[in-house]
Amino acid sequence: MTLCSLLRPLYFMLALMVLPTVPPLFAQERPAAVVTETVEERALAETLPVFGQVVASRDSAVASRTAGIVDEVAVLVGDRVAEGATLAVLDTELAQIELEQALADIAEARAGIAVAEAQLGRAEDARDRVEGLRNTASFSSARFDDAMSDLAAATGELNQARARLLNAEAAEQRARYTLDRARITAPFAGVVLSVAADPGQFISVGDPIARIIDINALEIEAQVPSQFAPAIPPGVTVKGVSEAGQQLDLQIRAILPTESVSTRTRPVRLSGDLDALGATLAVGQSITLQVPVSAPRAALAVPKDALVQGAQGWTVFVDADGIAEPRPVRIGVAMGDRFEVLSGLAEGDAVVVRGNERLRPGQALQAVDGAPGGGAPEEGARTPDDTQSRAAPQSN
Repeated sequence: MTLCSLLRPLYFMLALMVLPTVPPLFAQERPAAVVTETVEERALAETLPVFGQVVASRDSAVASRTAGIVDEVAVLVGDRVAEGATLAVLDTELAQIELEQALADIAEARAGIAVAEAQLGRAEDARDRVEGLRNTASFSSARFDDAMSDLAAATGELNQARARLLNAEAAEQRARYTLDRARITAPFAGVVLSVAADPGQFISVGDPIARIIDINALEIEAQVPSQFAPAIPPGVTVKGVSEAGQQLDLQIRAILPTESVSTRTRPVRLSGDLDALGATLAVGQSITLQVPVSAPRAALAVPKDALVQGAQGWTVFVDADGIAEPRPVRIGVAMGDRFEVLSGLAEGDAVVVRGNERLRPGQALQAVDGAPGGGAPEEGARTPDDTQSRAAPQSN
């Protein structure tokens, strides 16, 4: 008996012990949990990603309408103020003195008018008496000339008295204007961004007191390449997203008729409900916009999340009766959060939009609602949003 024949039973026993620990070659694997969406034909417009920022439609450097010494500053930076709220108060002592002087001048002018009117009455009577003697021997041309001169002088005195009254009344109005506007108020409700005055400081007419922005009248401003601006109709809806991921629905309010020489862009103003930004809302905040630059047209559209980039181009996994079926696709322009599909898919196909990064051809699928556990892209995985954040992928 040879050594091999003696060891053969031992090898057989060891094989029987190890065999149960080896998984069967065709053991069924667990279906991959995925989220799918249906490919459908939509009226889509080509979009251009553009950066915008939140701007205030009302941003005012509130100025003083009168000159004077600042007596009180009633606000601090960051204060929220209502329309008509006091921002600062100027010293009114000099204006009060000027008002009292004007009132005294008015009284004096009125008294002067009364005296001038009396003198004018006497001058008219004297002229009438001399005029009544014209056809008699008592008439004197010299006396008549003197009477006319006195009448002209009395008329002049009355006119001067009336002019002094007008001047005094104007001085009164000026003093009251200064007093009424010594309290500088907010022209609209908003937030104080800066304060430019301090107590004791002399303020000239037009000097700024505080800067206020109206946080209830905020808009988005974006710089759009000038070659696309004519294709954007006012009022069209634009999708926007903040850096924190908040979604916005905006409307183009106006395309301003100015163009930057250096960038060849035109400013576009967009309005809409910005409440979705919540506590992060701030002037200057960055918003990414998908601006339509073509007329809407019917096209098959696939979500960006369905696209997986490989060495041969773009691929989409289709849920074919619970089995992962890869489909090479040729895509066109970006349209918001979707790409136009030129070939490779048909209307009604169920494409995988979550959990597709780890799928293998022929793998069993289980469609779930929401993001599947373990099916999210790996950190650093390339997706259409990562690789084509500013332009549509190149068609294959």
